[in-house]
Amino acid sequence: MATPHNSANRGDFGKTVLMPGDPLRAKFIAETFLENPKLVNNVRGVQGYTGTYKGVKVSVMASGMGMPSIGIYSHELYNGYDVENILRVGSAGAYQEHVRVRDVVLAQGACTDSRWASQFHLPGTFAPIADYTLLSTAAALAEQMKLPYHVGNVISSDAFYGDHDGVPEKLDATYGWGKMGVLAVEMEAAALYMNAARYGKRALAICTISDHILTGEATSAEERQSSFTQMMELALETAVQMENKPL
Repeated sequence: MATPHNSANRGDFGKTVLMPGDPLRAKFIAETFLENPKLVNNVRGVQGYTGTYKGVKVSVMASGMGMPSIGIYSHELYNGYDVENILRVGSAGAYQEHVRVRDVVLAQGACTDSRWASQFHLPGTFAPIADYTLLSTAAALAEQMKLPYHVGNVISSDAFYGDHDGVPEKLDATYGWGKMGVLAVEMEAAALYMNAARYGKRALAICTISDHILTGEATSAEERQSSFTQMMELALETAVQMENKPL
């Protein structure tokens, strides 16, 4: 049951898939947390694995960077492989002073500067939101795990390197999206949420704050790849809880 970007067979993926952007982060999650992880897809090197976590079949596969990339992979997982839940596990840049580097953000909603929604031919503006069952489950688990976490809006941007024409990026946090209470900026959640809505599936973005737009504090690429373990464990525990929750 191959798709243009996935060579796995039907049944190779669990009902819940964790999706980091980085293929090396997918490999790290699989080898660190999953029992008997098996590589089921490596088209374009995205590295999709399936194993078990606390006895539950769970998969992890990279999404690449940006909304077009996660849009392709989530579409194929939802429609070609009967995946029900996708948990994005990624990084984000903080827009609010009270959100600190290494805090976890559960993206309740995802604003965007992308035209991703235009393909759905809607007569107005669509508001991409997380699935409530996934969100409430993850939030309850974060409380139990005593994680520093926040629930709220993010902005999914098409641009990582923006042409600010001399205007500092932190003005987005102070006078742009930040003034509307947006917690952080990332690049994938909105497209994932829209795909989930379109195909009757579930999605949630769980992001660790890797850098702070206001203060300039930042983590290294190596830290982002392998040390955001609290976010990874939260997503895996959420996957376990979702195993017996039908769509």
